[in-house]
Amino acid sequence: MSARTLLGTLALVVLGLLVWELRWVLLVLFGAVVLAVALDVPISLVRRLLPFNRPSALLLVLSVLVVLGGWLGSLLLPEVVEQARQFSLLLPILGHRLTDLLGSLPGLPKIDSRLLNEQPWERLQPLGSQLLGVAGGAANSTVQLLLMVLLAILLALDPRSHQRLVIAATPRFYRPRMQTLLTECREALGGWLAGMTLSAVVVFLSTWAGLALLKVPLALLSALVCGVLTFVPTIGPTAATLLPLAVALLVSPAKVLQVLVLRLVLQNGEAFLLTPMLLSRTVNLLPTVALMSQLCLGALLGLPGILLALPLVVVLQVIGQEVLVRDVMDRWEH
Repeated sequence: MSARTLLGTLALVVLGLLVWELRWVLLVLFGAVVLAVALDVPISLVRRLLPFNRPSALLLVLSVLVVLGGWLGSLLLPEVVEQARQFSLLLPILGHRLTDLLGSLPGLPKIDSRLLNEQPWERLQPLGSQLLGVAGGAANSTVQLLLMVLLAILLALDPRSHQRLVIAATPRFYRPRMQTLLTECREALGGWLAGMTLSAVVVFLSTWAGLALLKVPLALLSALVCGVLTFVPTIGPTAATLLPLAVALLVSPAKVLQVLVLRLVLQNGEAFLLTPMLLSRTVNLLPTVALMSQLCLGALLGLPGILLALPLVVVLQVIGQEVLVRDVMDRWEH
């Protein structure tokens, strides 16, 4: 092995260790980029319609978001909080209902009684320390989220300067290609965010209307959870379905079946019709790639990794197509 090869290998190892140590900083930075692109979509629209410069357009977009968020909060938040309180009060009833349902199945009463005789309260003694850990993690996540929002605003305020910084760090012969690559990554990420936002809104409204027609309690809370978790494809909609099913179980088993059919129709319509139609011109992710990316980043980084897995895969797919396929594989000669 030559000295140059050895030095390059050591440099890659050191770079990999540095990236791993700074993974949370890089995660916050990438999250800020995603939020900046989300802000850039309405900013670009405002600048096309009105003679505003970028700072003025950014201020207008932020003001509209604050006003709209405050209006929606005053309209929906009291009802969501009240339904969340009602759900917390219904949890013991739901536990008894599940116990009775499991006990009615053959072979499960003995398992149920054995679990009850194991005194689970003794195993919940370290709950206080676990709650302290959760509180500390929540505080840390809040700080990271605030830093992410601040960085996103700064990036959206002057994206050109940051693009020039990235291009300047690229070898001269590849700078025009890097400019094109950054533009395509921004368009793909912006299209994915716009499509997923529209999809989430449609899922929220249709789930809310469907649960209200079925007269399922806590319809608004269930629909809100289903809409938010639409941003986590494959895993999110399946997990979101558990809440309306649990609430429907408090009414009757027949209501559970009705809610399950409703969620299957809406979930499959969103996954196979709405989302592909909205993302057909931007990016198309294979379900296997989306699921594996969520599992891998979830195992490495927890919940933030799951939330940012899909935007990261969108960017990596563009980079892979443009760099690996076109610049390397297509030019490979025997």
